[in-house]
Amino acid sequence: MATHANRAPAHRPAERICYATGAALVASGLLHLVVFGVDGGPWNGPVSWRKPITFGLSFGLTLMAITWVTSYLKVGVRVRDTLLVVFAADCVLEVAGITLQAWRKVPSHLDMETAFNSVVSMSLAVGGGILVALLTSFAVVSFRKRPSGPTGMPLAVRTGFAVLLVALASGAAMIARGVVLTRTGHQEAAYRSTAALKPLHGVGLHAVLVLPALAWLMSRTAWSDRLKMRVMYAAVGCYVAAVLASALWAAVTY
Repeated sequence: MATHANRAPAHRPAERICYATGAALVASGLLHLVVFGVDGGPWNGPVSWRKPITFGLSFGLTLMAITWVTSYLKVGVRVRDTLLVVFAADCVLEVAGITLQAWRKVPSHLDMETAFNSVVSMSLAVGGGILVALLTSFAVVSFRKRPSGPTGMPLAVRTGFAVLLVALASGAAMIARGVVLTRTGHQEAAYRSTAALKPLHGVGLHAVLVLPALAWLMSRTAWSDRLKMRVMYAAVGCYVAAVLASALWAAVTY
């Protein structure tokens, strides 16, 4: 098994592919922000430039974050590289499907109006299932063996993955409820049903970037290990509070 200390040098081919892919997805999100500025249209709703913007930015940042954060996990190099490349391909699939449907002016999720739209919606759902499986695998590894890294990094990585699993669960709940409503003939209700869980989903997705980034930044300071851990515990507490507040909002409005 390879560790952070004895693993191959950073930015091997698989890592370079993932970082480049993540950067391209972020660029796609920013490009569609320009398109939104020119073309206009609603920001909210099932048909909006918001979706390729937010999904491009979110998937791109998440892919780069996972590529970096998993370097602290005690997992075999080949296993990690394989999972990362599959994760990158799945991120591209998700963003491409959402972007395609935005340009076609039709909903990307829960749209079963035509055969083609059904294929796209089901592809996104299957891709989401793959994302859940891959990220859950990384989360399990982080809890089975203590991650390496500077002071506070193990706590940051484990908390980041735990919160990420909450975000994934909320995403799965949105899709599941939407599919049920769609199949029972309540298409418009299906589109509206995701609103309550979006804050929880959005807040939870990026803990795996924010908290490890804080640990890394503190490693560049002359602070004592005791102070670094106090700051990390405070940051974890704030993030958990934000997740709980979002969960309470979802419970009240769901």
